[in-house]
Formats: sequence, structure tokens, C-alpha cells
Amino acid sequence: MSRIEIIPAIDLIGGKCVRLTNGDYATEKVYSEDPVLVAKEFEEAGIQRLHLVDLDGAREGYVVNLPVLERIISQTNLAVDFGGGLSSDEDLKKVLNCGAKQVTGGSIAVRNTELFSQWLKTYGPDQIILGADVKGNRIAVSGWQEESSLILDSFLEEYLNKGVEYVICTDISRDGALNGPAVELYRELLAKFPKVKLIASGGVSCLDDIRELEEAGLYGVILGKAIYEGRIQLSDLVNQFVL
Repeated sequence: MSRIEIIPAIDLIGGKCVRLTNGDYATEKVYSEDPVLVAKEFEEAGIQRLHLVDLDGAREGYVVNLPVLERIISQTNLAVDFGGGLSSDEDLKKVLNCGAKQVTGGSIAVRNTELFSQWLKTYGPDQIILGADVKGNRIAVSGWQEESSLILDSFLEEYLNKGVEYVICTDISRDGALNGPAVELYRELLAKFPKVKLIASGGVSCLDDIRELEEAGLYGVILGKAIYEGRIQLSDLVNQFVL
């Protein structure tokens, strides 16, 4: 059995479960009107973790889909990592008070280094995940609508030195494209930062992609579209990987 963490994703726009391709909001495809039902299906299959992304929040700069988080927390026992739109102490407290086990900060880590660093000190690296979303080798923000001047390696190094342990790294060119994950990129990052708990995101299309990521040393993998499009069955994930 594989040891890589399997983390299905639910992306939210307007309270619905959607997927984008390459972070382009114009490619929005709705997979379910009720994300809570999707979360329940994951749990019933044996899934234990969920990556919940507030795409409205990521674009607007504040948490929008908090009611969906509240419903998923109250109606399932999934360990939820929430990201998208976290830009203030108030946002963070609302999400954690709802019962999220972890939060992912991406844009906030770029735009307000002081605040994100304070979150790390206050809540610890087990609760605060660094989101590193890359276009080429530059960090993107605001729901991937803007490209910053920050280079991936230096961005990671800065925060690993400040105590970050968990990093979700998304290659935006692969997200939702079902064209395979950025395995070489992840290998390079793990060679430079061997202690990081690196979670792959973007491009996963089949079970072999997950096995390749495990062989490369990834801590975890986030997948969404491959499940929603029927490329990967939940039963196969449960049977072949340790959840």
C-alpha cells in the first residue's frame, strides 16, 4: 500500500462544486450544485482528508464560501484544509472556528509576509500550509489572476526558514488539464528542500501519476478533475493507497 497522502479537492464558486482549467475562471465547469453531497461521497468511500478551495474568495481577497465549509464540517468527519481569500486575522479565525484542521495561505504569504509569518508563530506549522502556485517559476496570486515577481525557490526558502513544514505546490499550467503532474519540478524542489512536506497539485489524471509522485518522495497529492471526470475511481484510491 502507498504511503502518499490522498487529498481530494472541492473548488467552490457560488457555493457550487466546480473545476477550472489552468486557473481560468472562464473555463468553469459545475460538477455538483451541492458540495456537501460530494464531500459525503468522499467520506463514505473511505477518504479522510479534503482540500476545500474558495475560488470566489481567492479572486475577491476575502473568504466568501464560509457557509459551505460550515456545512461540510457539521455533516462529515473529514479533516478539511481550507484555502482561498484568507487575508486577515478575522478570516483565519472564522475558518478555524468553523472546524477546519488546516488553512492554506498563498496570496497572503506574498502580499503580507508579516501577517502570514505571525500566523505561523501563533498557530504553528501543523495548521498553516504555504500555498505556492507557480506560472513558469514565478508565484501567482489572486486566484492565479496575477503573477508576482517572486521566484519559487526563494519564496519557499524564505518561509521554510520561518518554520513552514507543509507546502502545496500547484503548477498552474497543469491544473485541471489532466496532462500529468509536474514531477520533475517536485523532484528538483525536494532535492533542494528535503525536509519539506511537499503536496503536489495539478495535472493528476490516473493512478500511475500518483504512484510516480510517491516514488519522487511527495508527502501528498491533491486531485479533483480526474475523480469528477471518472478517470480515477474512489474505490481504487481506497484499495490501493493508505488514506
